[in-house]
This record gives sequence, C-alpha cells and structure tokens, in this order.
Amino acid sequence: MIRKNSVRLLPFILICFVLAGCSDTTLIESNGSDLSEIEVSHNQPLQASFMDSRLDEMKGMVENEQLQLFVDEATGNIAVHNKDSGEIWYSNPPDREQDSIASGVNSDLLSSQIQLHFYNNFGQGSVINSYSDSIVHEQYQIEEIPDGVRVLYQFGKAERSAADLPLMLSQERFEELSSQLDNTGQRALMIAYTENSSTGIYERNDSALNGMQLERAFTAFEEAGYTDEDLQQDMAELNFTQENESGRVFLAAIEYTLDEDSLLVRVPVSSIQYSPDYPVSRVSMMRFFGAQGTEETGSIFVPDGSGALINFNNGKTKYSAYQQSVYGTDMSTLTRDEDREEETVRLPVFGLIKDDGDAVLGIIEEGASVATISADVSGRVNNYNYVFPTFTVISKGDVTLQANQQERTLPRFQEDPMNTDFSVRYVFLTGEEASYQGMARYYQDYLVNQNQLTAINEDNQHDDLPFYLELVGNISKRQHMVGIPYEALEPLTTFEQATSIMSQMKENEIENIKLSYSGWFNSGVNHKLPNSIKVDRGIGGKQGFEKLLQYTQEHNIAFYPEMALLNVHSDSGFSERKQAARTLTDIPATVYPLNLALNARDRTQKPSYVLSPSLVESYTEEMLADFLKLEATGISLRDLADTLNSDFRRNEQVDRVDSERISINALNSIYEEDLDLLAVGGNSYAFPYLSDIVNMPMDSSGFKLQDESIPFFQMVVRGFIEYTGTPYNLSTNLSDKAYVLKALEYGANVHFKWTFEDNESLKDTRFNHLYAVNYEQWLEKGTELYHQVNDVLKQVAYEPITAHQKLEENVYQTEYSNGLYVMVNYNDFAVTIDGKTIEAESYITGGGVQ
Repeated sequence: MIRKNSVRLLPFILICFVLAGCSDTTLIESNGSDLSEIEVSHNQPLQASFMDSRLDEMKGMVENEQLQLFVDEATGNIAVHNKDSGEIWYSNPPDREQDSIASGVNSDLLSSQIQLHFYNNFGQGSVINSYSDSIVHEQYQIEEIPDGVRVLYQFGKAERSAADLPLMLSQERFEELSSQLDNTGQRALMIAYTENSSTGIYERNDSALNGMQLERAFTAFEEAGYTDEDLQQDMAELNFTQENESGRVFLAAIEYTLDEDSLLVRVPVSSIQYSPDYPVSRVSMMRFFGAQGTEETGSIFVPDGSGALINFNNGKTKYSAYQQSVYGTDMSTLTRDEDREEETVRLPVFGLIKDDGDAVLGIIEEGASVATISADVSGRVNNYNYVFPTFTVISKGDVTLQANQQERTLPRFQEDPMNTDFSVRYVFLTGEEASYQGMARYYQDYLVNQNQLTAINEDNQHDDLPFYLELVGNISKRQHMVGIPYEALEPLTTFEQATSIMSQMKENEIENIKLSYSGWFNSGVNHKLPNSIKVDRGIGGKQGFEKLLQYTQEHNIAFYPEMALLNVHSDSGFSERKQAARTLTDIPATVYPLNLALNARDRTQKPSYVLSPSLVESYTEEMLADFLKLEATGISLRDLADTLNSDFRRNEQVDRVDSERISINALNSIYEEDLDLLAVGGNSYAFPYLSDIVNMPMDSSGFKLQDESIPFFQMVVRGFIEYTGTPYNLSTNLSDKAYVLKALEYGANVHFKWTFEDNESLKDTRFNHLYAVNYEQWLEKGTELYHQVNDVLKQVAYEPITAHQKLEENVYQTEYSNGLYVMVNYNDFAVTIDGKTIEAESYITGGGVQ
C-alpha cells in the first residue's frame, strides 16, 4: 500500500500567461530566494524489491503490478523499475558526472529532460535545456498527477538587462530622446551611451549599466517614449541587430504516468509558453532515457525504411548522427532542389536493445506526424548510445526582401502551434522479447488492440501469392505541329492491350494477379483533379474500361484503378491561387520533376502543385460519386497513404497534424464504400484501411552510422496487409537471385511495372525514369521470378513472420507462424550452419509443412 505524504517544492519563479488567443505575456515574479512550502497529496517512497544505491536520493511516486516510478526532487530526473527483470531505466545516465568526453552544453544535456529550440525576430536559432536553464536556477515545480508526476519548468529569468537597451543610437536619435527628458533622465542617458568620436554614433556602455543606473536608463527610455518601431528604424539605419533579452522566458511541462507495462511521457503543447518575440520551433524530450554507456553491448533500433540497427559503441563517429522525419517530407516546406536518396520512416517507433536481456521500445502516440527521430553512438559528444524524438511546435520559413541593391532575409512563422500534444509510450521488454523481433511482435499486438491492424479475411485468400502488376495507360508527350510545340496524350497500354498482357500471364500459370492501372482518366498519369472522372478515350474510353473490368472479374483478378489525391499535375481547371497549398512564404507549394542525371529538381519543367489539405475530404467525396458508378471493387492510391502536406495559407492554416486527420478521414470515406485499398508507401496511420501496400521499403537507407537492415516493418504487418517492394524492373537489385532471396527473407511478393508499347515511346518525356518497362522484355523473367518465390512463400501466404535473425555475415533466417523457416545466403560462396549447407546466392527451407 502506498501512503500519502507532503512534498516540499523547490523555489519557482511563476510566470502568468494571458489566456489562449492573446499574444502578449505578463510576467509575475515571486521572491526567488524564499523556499515555498506547498502541501500536496503525494506518495511515500516505494519499497523496491532490490537494492540500488543510485535510487537513494530518489522518491517513489507510484507503482503498479509491473513498474515503479521514482523521481529525484532535486533534479527532476525520473527512473522506472521493471519488477519482472529488476532493470532500472533512468531518464538521465546516473554516472554522467564521470563522462570523459562531454563538456559545456553537452555535459548539461546529460542532465536534461527537455530541450526547447527557439528563434528570435531575425530567424536566428538557439537551444535551451531544462537543466542549465531551469534546474540550476531552481525554477521548476514537481506535482502529483493521477498515476504519475508532472514537472513544470521555467527556462530563463524574467529580468531586464543592458542587452534590452538599443545597442547604438544615431546623434539625431540621441538628441531627440534627450529633448524629451529632464536633467535626471538626460544624465542617465549620457551615462548609458558614449559617443564614438570617429563615427559620431552613440554606443551602449554596458560596463556602466547595472543596478540603479540600469533602472534609470530604462526609465529614461520609457519617459522619452521610445518604441519598438524606433528600435527597428535604428537597427535598419545603423545596420545592427539585437534580441529582446527580457522576452527569453519560457514554460514547458513534462508528465510521467504508468500504464500497465508502459511509461507514458507527455509534453502538453498548451504547457509550452513563450513570448511572440521568441517562438519555440521544436521540443526534444527524454534525449537520454535508457542511454547506454561504453561498457554495454547491444543496439539502437531506428525505423528507417524497413528498419535498421545501430550497434552500441560502433566507433562510426566520423559519420553523421542519425536523424529522420516520421512520414517523410512535407512538400509545403520543401526548399531544396536536390533529391536525397533515402527511405521514408513509415512507423513512429524506436528503441534500445541490451544484449543482457532488457530493451525499451518507444511508440510515438501523439505528434508522430511532426516528429523527428534522432540517434547517436558514444564517442562523438559524450560516452553514451541514445535515441530520442523531437517534435515541431512552430514551422519557420524565410522571406527575402530586396531594395536599394540590398538584400535582407526575414523569418516567417507558422501562425499557431501544432494542434497536438507530444507523447511517447515507453514499453519495457525482457528475456527473448528484448530484441527487435520482440519489439515487432509487441508493436503488432499494440496495433491490433488499437484496431489499427485486422487479419486478412479468409474469403480473400488465394492458393498462390499475388503477382503485383502496374500497367501505365496514357502519358503526356510533347508534340509539334508546324514547329509549334503542344502537349498530347500518348497511349502506352490500352485497356485491350492490358487484357492481352494478363491473358499471357495466365498462360504462364500466374493465377493471382493484382493489377494497378495508372493513366486511365482525366488526361493520363499526370491527371487533372479527380473531383470528377472521365475515362480517357485514347486507351479505350468508358466502354473499354468496362470490358477490362469484366475480364478481371471473370478471371479473379484484383483490379485497382490508380489515382493521386494530394498532388495536382495538370493546371487545366486548377486554380493554384485558390486550391494549392501555401508555403510559409505565402506562395503556392510546387514540386518540380526530378532530373535523374543531375539528381536535382528540374525547374525548366512544369511543376505539380500540392493540393490544399483543406480540400482533400470534399474532393474525395466528389471523386467517389463518379468512381463508384464504374463499379470497380478496388482503388489504388498514389499518395494518400504516402505523403503528408501542410497549408500555411494565412488565417486558414492546416498543419501537418491536421493533414494527417484529413487523410485518415479521406481513407475512411473510401474504405466505407467497401473498396479494397492498394496504396504506395503505407504510413502507419493508413493501416486500418489498406488491403495492400506497394513500394514498401525493403531495406533501410544504409546510412553509414547504421550496421544492419532488418525487416521490422514486414514483421509488423505480415498476415494483416499484403505487400511488395518497388517494381523489379525499376529497382536497384543487382541480380535476379538477390531479388528472390530478399523476397523470401522479407516475406514479400513479386512486383513489376509494364507498358505494352516499346521503351522508346518514353524517350524525351517527363517519364524517362520508366526506362525499362516494355512487358515483352520482362514477361519471361517475371514468370520465372514469380514461380521461384511462389513455390516457397505460398506455404506461408497469410502467415505472420514470428522470427528473424542474422546467422552469420550475409546469411539470415526467417521463420513464419506455421513453423516454416527460410535460410538465405547472399554470399557468393556456400556456407554450412548447424550441418545445413546453403549454396552461394541460394536458400534452403525447413520446418512447417513442406
């Protein structure tokens, strides 16, 4: 039984902010030198079932059947005791004072739980942390909340300093101010500023501005009526910049609660309070929760692509630390022209795995769409291996102004903070579950319990694996008439030709075909807005579509007509002024085609536009009104489960969190019409609505800091959503054998993208990235690869992956829920493991039903 007790709260400078909706801040400062005795109902120190001197100075707060939560009232640090294993997980390394590398701010960060990233009026960024900017000054408060504890921090001091006075004054400004003052005020001004004899400019005399003299200087400026507009004018005239130091005071709270086997950590967005002069851009939390030192062995799990491991203490400090945004790039904030070759983070998870049988899995429950996951190893700035999330609070853009042959860049900020709190569920795993395999199983169960994953309906099951085929119908191609260029549609695969291709596949004993068909309506692949649908005549028109649909139904082929809902590729009937999302600089958000040769965006081509998320739901409803008339049973989504975009239109902001909710609503609208949804990419919020995912990441980005790619994504969704990687004929696979081995290891299906017409038809078009798509060149190869994969994986067609492990270098084993296992050898030489020989670039199977 936990008894109640009173807690002594440490000194805390209170800041009272005006109610939501007001931009100004009122600071009320209490006597910071007096301790406040505040009686609150609180928990008696918990009696832990173990002895650990590191907890001697920590106080037990709350416990349940599995966990105990402790807090250090002198530092705000917390610790969680896992009763099952006896392991203690600390918010900050308990031996951090012995760190031989960390110094300065890096040393302070080891004692911090929150970091706030903020900007000043000039767009210059700074970072403050809860240790050196709050704890050290005893500006925090600890209080009990249901099932946990809340720590409120004040960052910075509400005190004026000399830096709040203008750095310089012109002679004219100095005389103007003096004329408004009495003798006392004039004397204060003369002490505060000294004239530079060479320039005639009055410069601030910081050494004289302290105590009573500082107050007299402030009084002089107030009596003279000096305004912020005057300061802006003086900065422009004398070419200097300065910050308003007195506004650099912030509030933020962090809440810790126990929930069965988990610790929930939340930063309420409403608790993040700041002056309008210093908007908070990001908040990082629990940077060093569970951080492991140089003596530990294990790995960091990051959700890069299919998943990746970073070994503790791997010595790769000459390479960049890991950092990726969850759900990829927001196209309304895209500023660079180059295209980064990296996989997308589809799952909002991360973790730490200790080889001694303990692990912690982080699941971002709130704010995932604005989260960035970072990780690093020991040896760079400290002696620890760690992983943590950062959340965007306010996005920032830059506006460049030009006048009088001068250029000035000014920041422009998102109007309101993100419409979400920021929370992470930390789950503690032990024994065999303390592994990436155990993490995948836990996350899968978590999604099932949250109704985010549903097992594949037995009525939809097939004896063979699916062969995923995408056919390309119409594309736009530049033509010339009497020397005048114009855009025309060119058919690459008509509906009749599509039937011919699938008929040949059937002759090759490919029975389970899942067909995605792009470029079939509203002027080809880069179609117009889909709020209305008109089937393209050049590939067969509505009548041809109906014949193709009838063929697919008669031959048990899943048919998914493809469309884009978030990006608009044609300007016909589209108003970029009214319908395009806006960037922070208030211009339409555009995406230019990629030049593969230069790996850069080609600004000589026509761009596509990012549709304002505010229109997505209504356009989806309008699209469905026409689409359902076609009587198709499935739909392929190019971008709705793949991309999240904001709209920073003034007074009509839709942030990325709102955009995620909109995408979910649109997906649900389609799902409720009993349509099967096949989607590109497959961000986790789309899982409840998807039957199939194509272009699923089958690897990590291969960042140099990483040590191993793992099929974490596949282990989570297999048995619930069918999936495949990028089309083989457009992939970077080095050989047919490597493709088959990867499919067997990752439990993936075969995928091709074809056209009926020759590859030459795509030359000198925007589609030259489709460099090898003629079906005749690939039908035989596709048939061969399909049957190799199908012969093995049809035995586990709808079975989850239950285990995966690296046996030795380039040799892996995957086990499925019915007991079947596949051992793959990527090496160019044979290997023997446990008496079983696997030939070079080959595989063996065992267990299960052979």
